[in-house]
Amino acid sequence: MKLIKGLLSLLIVVIIAVVVFHKQIISVVLIPQYIDWAYETDYKGVDEGVPLNRKELQLAADIGITYPEKVRLVYVDEVPFPHENFALKTLGEALGFIGEGIINNAQVFGYSIYIRNGYELTRPKLAHELVHVRQIENASLDKIITQHFSDLAAYGYDNAPLEVEAFESNKKYSADW
Repeated sequence: MKLIKGLLSLLIVVIIAVVVFHKQIISVVLIPQYIDWAYETDYKGVDEGVPLNRKELQLAADIGITYPEKVRLVYVDEVPFPHENFALKTLGEALGFIGEGIINNAQVFGYSIYIRNGYELTRPKLAHELVHVRQIENASLDKIITQHFSDLAAYGYDNAPLEVEAFESNKKYSADW
């Protein structure tokens, strides 16, 4: 009986600690895990992806990417996410990256842009993703992921500053090829 009371007390303390310190846990534990996974995903994408064609290279240069020749398009059945990590999966669901009814059509990891097969990557949509490449190139993958997670929690996807900037490119480059 003492053991059960002790375990219950410990569980309550852990739950309270998680509630009180959830932002610190996300910042110190989860985001670094996601960043490590994102770097691995980028390296794989750069290895396996296809380079931009002439028109796409020009668009990347127009958007301000310093090294457009490094960008790779990676076509996949599902845009990757670290589903196998329970804590990251839970965080991804809370931030709206993954979950019931959510389909991620494209996502940038450094110089690799993962695109779901069947998703039509029009000029405005590619411009949107290329803005994210530029954002990462100008800061770092670490800084952009940290900012983006924080922004998603504070503003939601549509109003997150990095997304707002990328949505502007959808308008600016609205004409198709």
